[in-house]
Formats: sequence, structure tokens, C-alpha cells
Amino acid sequence: MNPNCITNILIMKNFTQTLCLFLLLVSSSFAQQEKGITGKNSWLNNWTEFRPNQSEYGEPTQILSGNINQDTKLNKKDTYLLLGSVFVTDSTTLTIEPGTVIIGDFKTNGALIISKGSKIMAEGLETDPIIFTSNRSVKKEGDWGGIFLLGDAPINKFGNASSVNYGLRPTSFDNISYGGLNAESNSGVMRYVRIEFAGKRTQAFGYFNSLTLAGVGRKTVIENIMVSYSDGNSFNILGGVVNLEKMVSFRTKSNDYEFNFGTQCNISNSLAVRSPYVSGSDGSRCLFVASYDKKEEVDLSKKGTYVNAENLTLINLSDNLASDISVGLVKEALYISENASIDMRKSVISGFNPAVIIDNKVQINAENLERIKFTDMYFNNCKGNIFTENDTNNADLENWYGNSVFFNVYSKGTDAETFIDAKNPKRPDFRLRINKILASNQVDTEN
Repeated sequence: MNPNCITNILIMKNFTQTLCLFLLLVSSSFAQQEKGITGKNSWLNNWTEFRPNQSEYGEPTQILSGNINQDTKLNKKDTYLLLGSVFVTDSTTLTIEPGTVIIGDFKTNGALIISKGSKIMAEGLETDPIIFTSNRSVKKEGDWGGIFLLGDAPINKFGNASSVNYGLRPTSFDNISYGGLNAESNSGVMRYVRIEFAGKRTQAFGYFNSLTLAGVGRKTVIENIMVSYSDGNSFNILGGVVNLEKMVSFRTKSNDYEFNFGTQCNISNSLAVRSPYVSGSDGSRCLFVASYDKKEEVDLSKKGTYVNAENLTLINLSDNLASDISVGLVKEALYISENASIDMRKSVISGFNPAVIIDNKVQINAENLERIKFTDMYFNNCKGNIFTENDTNNADLENWYGNSVFFNVYSKGTDAETFIDAKNPKRPDFRLRINKILASNQVDTEN
């Protein structure tokens, strides 16, 4: 055979093998959705509960109160009552077995505070999560206080220090203080944990939040946490250097995720499910990103809040979205305040009015647009996409983020068309439907 023919055959064979490998890789990429929460199977299965008011956990057999200042283990065989403010202090470790149930007391605003220097080791299992819930027979949002993890990672307040209050009654101010210089701060592990019906409202101090991470450092592990039916924020992150993975916020009245006071946070593969019939009347969002409440209380030479978000799904479940928008029940999904930054990628925002609001103090210029990034996004069924607060003319922003270089796509699909099984009451699946998306980078400018 002619040597040239042999060479050509070998070249064609190698090309064919390369093409097959390429097609295999492409087909694999389509096998899992790249945008929104990801996973070959739904990671919500087994450990989450979307109907927690139907669960019964029995009466408490042990009471937790005051200070825990010796290493302590909570066992699955007992059910514990948080009576008032319970502080873990003096470099103590609180260990909680998988499957343990801890009940927050309604009358005394039950709350668990892991003070700076102490740790919580709450390592549940996918098949046996740890549960914090209400002690009322008819459970409602805000039945009890919440959980606080306080560390000594940096915040942007003057002096690198602050405190939480909420009417807590510590024996020492140190038990409610947070912030410092240790970005590697370790407050322990929370994994496969459910927090239900927390966020109680107090007359003098406002709302508790279900899970407050204040000055928490990067060695703290926060994974697979579900907060449901919170009256205050589901996740309240105050400063620190925090990594969050596989978070779930379900039907909260306030913000799902609030970041403030110089937080440096990576959040990935996480979910917020809002309902227009539950959200607070004063405005609440999936993500609220700010660097301060009052500018004069922070040191602007320090890092402002930065959120690095990837593969988030933010969904508003409405029976009649157009009607709910018209009567003011649906707000924006994200609010970004002055001197705060976000880099959001491969995420889904579905069913909001609009998708994003940027504070009106933020000048729309190249420098600020570099700090507010949206790439590979999927904006679905929103009445408008990205606006400046109180400004109905968003042409500049839409042209910027609608540029094909950002790979953002837009759609008007229903929940049934967009998500695998979003309205399944027992085991919903909020992953995108495979190959059902008509990817378009044509911005829908209808308001």
C-alpha cells in the first residue's frame, strides 16, 4: 500500500477518535445543567423537609440553659429544649450527634450562641440531619430566636469588633462580641442541618435571624443547611471570610441571604425559594448585599463586602405572577448597595420584579460595573432584569449586561417549563429542565 495512503488513514482515524471524544464531552456537558443548582441527582433529597409543620418530634427530655463552658455532646436519643439564651463559652466545643432534635422555646426566645473562640460540631448525615425547630403545637415563622456563630475574622467596622444583641443576656460582653484579625478563624462545622420556624421578632431589637455568621473565618465549614419559614433573615452574614455550599432558604419573610460589614463570601450550588404570599411587606430579597448600614460606622479603607456566587437558583413561586406583581407582592431578587461587590455566574433568577436593583447611590460607570458582574446568567420570567433604584430607564444597564460577551440568556418560561418539578409539595426539584431552554441573549425590555 502507498505510504501516503497509510498516513492519510492514520490521520483520519485519529481525527475520528478526537471527534468522538469531543462529542462525548459535549453530550456529557448537556447531561447536567450548567446554570442554577447542579447535580446528576437532586442533592435536596433525603435530608430536606418542605413541609416541616407536619413533622412531630415529641416532648423535650433535656433542657439547655445559661452557659455551656465544658465540652458537651448532645445525643440523638434525647430531645433538647433551648430555654432562653444558651451560650457556648470559654473555648468550649458543643458536639451534636446526627439525628438530634433541638427545640427553641417560644416564651423565652430560645437561642444558641457559639461565642468567639468556641466551636459547634453539628455534623448531621444526609439520611439523618440535625434539626432545630419550634416547640409550639402549631408552628409558625418566628417561633423562637435562632443560632449565632461568632468568630474573630475581620469585619470593616472601626476597631475590627462589634457585638450582637437582640436582648440576649450574656454573663460577659465577650460572649456576644465578634470580629478580629484572624481570617482563618474556625467556629466548627455545620453540615446537614435544618433550622425551622426561627427568626422571632423582639419589640426592642427587631428580628432574630435563623443563622447568623458573624466574623466567621474560612476554616469554619458550613454545608447543606436548610432554613425554612424564618421571620427574620434566613442567613445573616456579618463580616468574616465565609464559604457556603448547598444552602437552602425556603419561604422566609425577610431576606434569604444578607451580607454586610465587609463579608468576603463564596457561595455555590445554593437555593432560595420565595413566595409572594409569605414575604414581608417592607421588602425582602433573595440576596441583599451591603457593606454597612451607616457609612460612618465603618472604616472605608478596609475591604467592603464581596460576594462570589456561582450556580445559585433564586425562584419566586407564584400562582399568578402577573397578578401578584400588579398588586405589589413581588419585589426584586437581588439588592446591591453602595460600596459592595458581587460576581455572580451560572445562576438562575426566575419570577421577580425585576431581577436586580442597584442602589441609587451607585454611579453607573466602568469602575462600578467592574464590581457588579453577571455572567452566564439565566434570567427567566422577570418583569425587567437589572435596574438602578427608582429609575425606570435601564437601557444602559440592559445594553451592558445584555452584551453577548457576558453570555447571559433571557426567557419567559413558566415554572413547569423551566424547572424539573418545582411545585412538588414533598420533594421538589429546582434544577433546570435539560435541553428545554431556548437560549437567547436578546434582552426583553418589557417592564
